[in-house]
Amino acid sequence: MQLKNRITEDMKTAMRAKDAARLGTVRLLLAAMKQKEVDERVVLSDADVLAIIDKMVKQRRESIAQFEKAGRTDLADGEKAEIAVLSTYLPQQLDEAEVAQAIAAAITESGASGAKDMGKVMGLLKSRLAGRTDIGKVSGLVKAKLAG
Repeated sequence: MQLKNRITEDMKTAMRAKDAARLGTVRLLLAAMKQKEVDERVVLSDADVLAIIDKMVKQRRESIAQFEKAGRTDLADGEKAEIAVLSTYLPQQLDEAEVAQAIAAAITESGASGAKDMGKVMGLLKSRLAGRTDIGKVSGLVKAKLAG
C-alpha cells in the first residue's frame, strides 16, 4: 500500500508543479491500478503495483521499437519520457551477476535437474525478482542453465 500512496502523492505534487508530462504518466498508472482493482475486486499490494508498472514499461519499450522503426522519433521520445517517470517507482535493477546468483539459488532450492523443472524455478524467481529485472530474459537464462 505504501507504493500506491506514494504514487497518489506524486500526482498531487505534479498537479501543484504544473508538470503536465509527469502528471499524465502518473494518471495513466493510477488508472491502470484502479482498473485492476475494479476488475478483480481486490486491493492491490505493492507487488501487484510493481507488476502493473513493469507491464507498462514493457509496453512502452515495444512502442519505442515500433516508433523508431517507422522513423517517428517524436513519439519514441514521449514513450521514453514515460518510461523515465515509471522507472522511478521500480526498485533498483539487478545486474547480471545478481540475476545469475538468484537463478543458481532458485535451482538449488527447488532441486531442479532439467528443463522439465523450469516451472518450479521460474515460480520462485518471479516473486523474488518482480520489477527488478526483465523476467523474459531470466526465463531464457534459466532455460539455458537447465539445458546445459
